[in-house]
Amino acid sequence: MKARQTTKIREFGDALIASGISTLDEQAKALGVPRSTAWSLLRADHKASGLSATVINRMLAAPQLPALVRAIILEYVAEKVAGRYGHNKIQLRRFAERLELRALRHRQMKLAAERRPPLPNQ
Repeated sequence: MKARQTTKIREFGDALIASGISTLDEQAKALGVPRSTAWSLLRADHKASGLSATVINRMLAAPQLPALVRAIILEYVAEKVAGRYGHNKIQLRRFAERLELRALRHRQMKLAAERRPPLPNQ
C-alpha cells in the first residue's frame, strides 16, 4: 500500500513538469511550501503515513497551483480518506478532520468565478 501511495505522490511532480514548472524553486512556489518540503515531497521518500493534512491544506491554498496538480492532490486526498493506503480508522478520521475542505471549496468557487468571461452587455 505504501508503494501505491508513493506512486500517487510522485504524480505531483510529473504534473508540475507537465505544467511547465521544472525547477525545484518554481515547484515549491507553485505548491506553496518551503523548498525543503517540496524536495522531500517530490522525492516521495517519506514515512508510511504519507502527506499530512497541514501540507495538503497549504498546497491546495497556493494561488499558483496548476489545475492538473490540484486534481491529483484531490485524488490523493479521496484515496487516503477511503483507506486505500492502509491507514486505520482513527488515523483517517484525524486526517479528514484536519483538512480544510470548506475553505478549499470556497476558494475553488472564487477562482472559477474569476475565470468566467464577463457577460456581454445587452
